[in-house]
Amino acid sequence: MGIVQDQLLGHILLERNMVTQGQLAETIEQQERSGKPLVKELIDFGFVTQNQVLEAISEQLNMDVIALNELDIPQSVIDKINASCARMYQIIPVKFADNTLTVAMADPLNPNILDELNFILDCDVRGAISNPQEIEDALDKYYGQENAEDSITSLIDSYEDGEVDLENALEENRSDISNVAELANEAPVIKLLNLVLIQAIKDKASDVHFEPFENEFKIRYRVDGTLYEMIPPPKHLAMAVISRIKVLANLNVAERRLPQDGRIQLNVGGKNIDLRVSSLPTVFGESVVMRVLDRSNVSLDIDKIGMQEEIKKKVIEIVDKPNGIFIVTGPTGSGKTTTLYSCLRHINKIDSKVITTEDPIEYDLEGIIQVPIKDSIGLTFSACLRSILRQDPDKVMVGEIRDVETAQIAIEASLTGHLVLSTLHTNDAPGSITRLIDMGIEPFLLTSTLEGVLAQRLVRRICEGCKEEYSPSVEILQALPEELRGQPFYYGKGCKQCNKTGYKGRTGIYELMVITDAVRAQILEKAPQSVLKAKAREAGMQTLRESGLYKALQGLTTLEEVFRET
Repeated sequence: MGIVQDQLLGHILLERNMVTQGQLAETIEQQERSGKPLVKELIDFGFVTQNQVLEAISEQLNMDVIALNELDIPQSVIDKINASCARMYQIIPVKFADNTLTVAMADPLNPNILDELNFILDCDVRGAISNPQEIEDALDKYYGQENAEDSITSLIDSYEDGEVDLENALEENRSDISNVAELANEAPVIKLLNLVLIQAIKDKASDVHFEPFENEFKIRYRVDGTLYEMIPPPKHLAMAVISRIKVLANLNVAERRLPQDGRIQLNVGGKNIDLRVSSLPTVFGESVVMRVLDRSNVSLDIDKIGMQEEIKKKVIEIVDKPNGIFIVTGPTGSGKTTTLYSCLRHINKIDSKVITTEDPIEYDLEGIIQVPIKDSIGLTFSACLRSILRQDPDKVMVGEIRDVETAQIAIEASLTGHLVLSTLHTNDAPGSITRLIDMGIEPFLLTSTLEGVLAQRLVRRICEGCKEEYSPSVEILQALPEELRGQPFYYGKGCKQCNKTGYKGRTGIYELMVITDAVRAQILEKAPQSVLKAKAREAGMQTLRESGLYKALQGLTTLEEVFRET
């Protein structure tokens, strides 16, 4: 359920004296920390039961409560809604009579569902209520698995066969904003976008790109760091699809000249999915990128992010210190935030107060105070960090050190007894030190506060379903150290499990630079990056390339991946 539905549910339960104002406030407070739906938190607290919630909503909305596990629904009724649509909206068709389809809903408080189904289906749609778990069981029972890719193909075929004609409507009313908003709610547009999102979530995509060009409209999605292209829909659908996304994200449909940012919350397959939406005006229309934040798809456990045991022990030693600065560095999309969140979860104990400032907050962490940055009103990292230090924290995370002011406040925080965690954008660990000095930080302040720098990259894991031993190419063998050239290496041949890519999932490779006395002496002398790296290597630092080769020797990734990322 979204925020509006949660507010409506709270109002219904209060009106019927099923919960007190205090109980509701306590539940909402817990919900803000956990990110779970309000109804689940209320049930977990024991304030209400699932059946009580269903009955209250049923009375309020004048809807029937349906026990799906006691029904045997005819196939002719099930066929009224395809699997993708049923899973997207978490509904089950239960009865069809007098051109009216009755659907059992997991989220009856969302009014958009029935409106959109009335658009999509050629009949009236009436809602009923059912237990969300029974809906999930019924989806598996009646629909099994449907390949969204096949559905997209058949939907696009129907455009090309002339069954759907939005092209003329768009051409005639290209400048009519109200018409574009109407087209965004056309059944084919809703269907297409739903199918694209289901396919992306099913394939564990991190981003979905909608890109209009002069003669085509591309849809691509990023899985394990690599972009894959979906079957391109007709070019004339670009404006309608992008308008549909903007409607869902509460963006201004009429504004096509300026970039906009928004957010969409979905419930797909019983999982809450958060989509961060960014639009950018281009020559041929607006380009839109959706960042998919699926909490169930991300491990925020320091034991499960692919760190070697030795590096993990040293990282834990650093973040357990009472003060100092720990920096994680790497390019965009290298997993820095996941690593920092994993560290925060490790240090988040009852005896220490942890506050973060992020732009934006990607995942809610229970028991940690998280502050979103808003540059537009002057809430920058540096301004926020000053206020955080007045909140008596023990550990602080700053999303990114972007300027000298933020760096100086982080150093002040460390000198006054706080542990500060943050990120930088540099190619390797020693590069962070030269970057901070270039920003204007005095070397003596760095040597007093900096405890460690972790550089990282993400490499794709070989699919276990089709892993085979192979002989690397001559060029790759020549680039390997002599002692590794006779070792066995592996790759993924490609199978159904990994969509013929040979890879499934990703793992991290790490370069940890611990700031030893020898390194401190070089920092004070403003030694070049190469000298800092040599000193760190003497102290036992493993480079990103060496960490990657270790993963390749273990059969976790390929040599090609290691050389591509390092």
